[in-house]
Amino acid sequence: MLVYHPNVATALVTGGAGFLGSHLCDFLVGNGYRVLCVDNLDTGSLANIDHIRGEDFRFLNHDLTSHVEIDERLDVVFHLASPASPIDYQRLPLQTLKVGSYGTHNTLGLAKNKRARFLLASTSEIYGDPLMHPQSESYWGNVNPIGPRGVYDEAKRYAEAMTMAYHRQQGLDTCIARIFNTYGPRMRPHDGRAIPTFLRQALASKPLTVFGDGSQTRSFCYVDDLVRGLYLLAESGEHLPVNLGSPVEMSLLELAQTVIRVGGSSSEIVFEALPVDDPQVRQPDITRARQILGWQPEVSLEDGLRRTIAAYSHSAVDSASV
Repeated sequence: MLVYHPNVATALVTGGAGFLGSHLCDFLVGNGYRVLCVDNLDTGSLANIDHIRGEDFRFLNHDLTSHVEIDERLDVVFHLASPASPIDYQRLPLQTLKVGSYGTHNTLGLAKNKRARFLLASTSEIYGDPLMHPQSESYWGNVNPIGPRGVYDEAKRYAEAMTMAYHRQQGLDTCIARIFNTYGPRMRPHDGRAIPTFLRQALASKPLTVFGDGSQTRSFCYVDDLVRGLYLLAESGEHLPVNLGSPVEMSLLELAQTVIRVGGSSSEIVFEALPVDDPQVRQPDITRARQILGWQPEVSLEDGLRRTIAAYSHSAVDSASV
């Protein structure tokens, strides 16, 4: 049980030691919040939050599929906890389903008891391999529930349904962010997603691995922009899902070529078989985010890649000096 001081706005961030969660913790502390970071470290790391010091930040190692008590007022709950990369949720399929169901239920219950605003970090993966392009929040999705990605897709779809049920029946103040591909410092080099994989390969002058012919598309949002969007959504009065991501679409082959150019690498590009159920297109319609939140990404892909490369290089120097 953790106790906070009563007169300062307090945020709970589940999954707060992960890539996105740790950046959100940084942002909130920097904006005057007390932050309680909860993570069971399945995919998060204490190294991501080790730099956050002082009484305004506390860490609790806890699995949200079991009950958690917070003996203090909470003003806002950001529920980010979940394995998020294919490598992780295929390694931890039952845990992924449980944190999407039991974990979301427990966190919603905590927000209800504290009368806190609740933000669910959902995902563009709820759209599956979409038949609508670009994807707007009105699209219901085209998901394979029994495929290798199903545990993540369906866990997030269930979490959205539960969040809306708490809002409609229990009167809980909720919102839902559908997050598209996000990148930046603190992504694990071996987590299997495109940008950290390409950067790891390019910086080591190894071939960049592109699946299929590389024509499948994605859009990539720098983490600082995404965190700002989460904060604006939490501060809004919106309850229905809102897409957060970059509307700039590009093929994975174009991404690989951009990483090579920005990183000054001499790497080649090689092609491998396309994974099962890999979406062919992914691009958000962010009209609602622009209208409701006044939000859109500001950091270009090349600038974001430079920042990420600089952070990776700095991390490598720090590791070598230990």
